[in-house]
Amino acid sequence: MDDLAHDTAGVVARPPLIFAGALGLGLFLQKLVPVTFLPRSWAKYVGWPLVVVSFLPAGSAALAMRRAKTALDPHQPTTAIVVEGPFKYTRNPIYVSFTLLYAGITLLANSLWTALLLPFVLVVMQRGVIEREERYLERKFGAEYLQYKAGVRRWL
Repeated sequence: MDDLAHDTAGVVARPPLIFAGALGLGLFLQKLVPVTFLPRSWAKYVGWPLVVVSFLPAGSAALAMRRAKTALDPHQPTTAIVVEGPFKYTRNPIYVSFTLLYAGITLLANSLWTALLLPFVLVVMQRGVIEREERYLERKFGAEYLQYKAGVRRWL
């Protein structure tokens, strides 16, 4: 068990929980003190496409990770650097998906509160998840990961 704990990125929390927690808080605040920021029709026309599109990078990233036989869960050891599918374009396609989904739900709810929380979510993701994952991958895979990192953007 101790070896497993050392062979992980040591992220602060599971990324879906970070996004869901902030979204839940924002929607709760929206119920208490409703503050909209867009005309309702705009919110629907932009929100729904974001929600739908959000599933594409995550789905294809999950397939690529399964094919590479490496864990999706950041609390499990990574066994391979995945460079196929959406990983050709972004080092974090699943986090891009979570961000798109969060933004889409924010627009559909027309909630200024959730919109204001998104930058904080992204800071927590950057510092508490992504930077830790990248340090872990650099330690574990060395030059192979550094070469991948040099050629592929973190987000988009």
